[in-house]
Amino acid sequence: MTSIMWFRRDLRLRDNPALRAAAADGPVLGLFVLDPVLWRTAGHSRRAWLAANLRSLDDSMGGRLCVRIGDPASLVPSLAKEVGAERVHVTNDSTPYALRRDRAVVDALPDGVEGVATGTPYAVPPGTVKNGSGNPYKVFTPFSRAWRDVGWDDPVQAPRGVDWVDHDDDQRVAARFDKALDEAPESMPTAGEDAAWRRARSFLEHDVADYDDARDDPGADRTSRLSAYLKYGVLHPRQLLAETQGRGGSGARTFDTELCWRDFYADVLHHNPRSSWHDLNPVNALTYDDPDDDVEAWKQGRTGFPIVDAGMRQLLHEGWMHNRVRMITASFLTKDLHVWWPVGARHFLDHLLDGDIASNNHGWQWVAGTGTDPSPYFRVFNPVTQGLKFDAAGDYVRRWVPELRHLEGKRAHEPWDAEDGYAHDYPRRIVDHAEERKEALERYGRGRD
Repeated sequence: MTSIMWFRRDLRLRDNPALRAAAADGPVLGLFVLDPVLWRTAGHSRRAWLAANLRSLDDSMGGRLCVRIGDPASLVPSLAKEVGAERVHVTNDSTPYALRRDRAVVDALPDGVEGVATGTPYAVPPGTVKNGSGNPYKVFTPFSRAWRDVGWDDPVQAPRGVDWVDHDDDQRVAARFDKALDEAPESMPTAGEDAAWRRARSFLEHDVADYDDARDDPGADRTSRLSAYLKYGVLHPRQLLAETQGRGGSGARTFDTELCWRDFYADVLHHNPRSSWHDLNPVNALTYDDPDDDVEAWKQGRTGFPIVDAGMRQLLHEGWMHNRVRMITASFLTKDLHVWWPVGARHFLDHLLDGDIASNNHGWQWVAGTGTDPSPYFRVFNPVTQGLKFDAAGDYVRRWVPELRHLEGKRAHEPWDAEDGYAHDYPRRIVDHAEERKEALERYGRGRD
């Protein structure tokens, strides 16, 4: 029988159980629907990254990927009827929008056409890991132990000799992709499954052994840089977990734990769909300031705090930011500028190639003090001491803040203490951190009384 393989967050041929199920049926129409709702809210960086990875997938399919623009609830049923498909295969998705979308598509399928969901974008499907009472975990550490006990499937081979169904091209797609790629970040990585594996193998060979120590140093740049590939399923986490299982040492185990964080936040969102854009654990009387010129300075990397500005400039230039610096910059917005976290989360999603609503938005809530951590409101990152601790040599700051390249070593983190610290027009600090920390704690204290 003919079937449709509707690609979404699984833009790969290897280790794709949904694709194997579709290929087992017979001829396959490989489909991607450019959903205007998701395209419109993606931001320039993620549009470019999606376009690049779709073109790479199309190349790997010999130019047989069908990309259509429109509402999936009307397009997918229409194409199923057009090609005589009896099944529509997908990988399960669990975000609030995806669940609504998929219900609408299944309800609209013609009589006799079956929707088949196989697999997950995660190592362990959201909703699987439960405590002894059968309830979801609310804290990461016990979740991570149970997650390892549950385990995950082994990777599967790519199907051989897939009989791809021919299709008519939508002439609007090429123009949209060209425009998106014209607006790509200057240092966007190479897209596609082969490039993802080259990056993965390089990381596993050179950096995973020291990952537990080196990952927090943004100047060393020793993280995996695989999050953008995981975002659209160009790689699957179980493929990486299969690679680390044969490796000893704390570095590989720490890397596994980082993959577990991704599953944890997806699980939290699965059980709390409203937490995508609302506080998971609201502080009812907590007050916020309205976004103003200081927020714009934060977005542009002109706050006068070197580690914050370096991170925000890296985000604009690369569509990526080191994870430690994500926490520092998020703390600055929420606790130095007293701005509600969705303002920052939206800006990150506009620019991050790896922008994932579960990981991004719950990470922001963790920093803001309204997420999964039971008492994080006491945690206010000092941008100066954080910079001195994690970028001790100042390499990260000098890389991204050229106005401070003349300051050697740790002096780059404290230009106000150098006679020539502002010689190249670096901006003065927009707030007094000590005062704003005190204000943040007072606000949180009143909110929790």
